[in-house]
Amino acid sequence: MAKLTFENAMKQLENIVHELESGNLSLDDSIKKFEEGIKLSNYCSAKLDETEKRITILMKDQDGNITEKPFAPDKEQE
Repeated sequence: MAKLTFENAMKQLENIVHELESGNLSLDDSIKKFEEGIKLSNYCSAKLDETEKRITILMKDQDGNITEKPFAPDKEQE
């Protein structure tokens, strides 16, 4: 299985929204899709939080030069 990327997760989430909005799913299928959507939403949110942390690490030094410090996430994302 390929590693999930933010872009792929967003695309899957968009597809789930369209499926749910179509009204063609049974209640059980709708609940399964909703649960899958929540997982994807949480994944995307975590990726955005991680990215925000990485961006804030970029800092200007005393001469106005931008430097980057290594970022070590609190826990590894799948």
